[in-house]
Amino acid sequence: MKYWLLKSEPGTYGIKDMERERRSIWDGVRNYQARNFLCEMEPGDLAFFYHSNTKPPGVAGLVRVVEARVVDPTQFDPDSHYYDAKSTPEDPRWRTATVEYLETFATYIPIATLKATFSPDELLLVRRGNRLSVMPVAEEVAVKILQLGRAS
Repeated sequence: MKYWLLKSEPGTYGIKDMERERRSIWDGVRNYQARNFLCEMEPGDLAFFYHSNTKPPGVAGLVRVVEARVVDPTQFDPDSHYYDAKSTPEDPRWRTATVEYLETFATYIPIATLKATFSPDELLLVRRGNRLSVMPVAEEVAVKILQLGRAS
């Protein structure tokens, strides 16, 4: 099992939306490195649900990958913000994962806490200039994040 971090703006799709829906395709990722990370996911992997573009940004909860390498349907929808005219059903450019809700953390973990706890070498999220919406998390870092989020 691997660990990941998935970013989403809570005004667009937050942990409360994930909890309500219980399961969701993680669509709309249009960065090749983030897409490559999505393609490395396997069912059973865990991912931290990170609220970005909010004050303060931080880790809100946990989801589990239930389907891997799912074709992102938004790439074929001309009315979608994520439409890609160069992608075809025969040769899709964008793949993603389906995730299911596991928990909302008892303690929201703001970015300041993550920066104080982890070095940029330990957690890609705190590396200066990093803007990826999907990234791997090392197991030892994931264990610490789980402890922080479940502390009350």
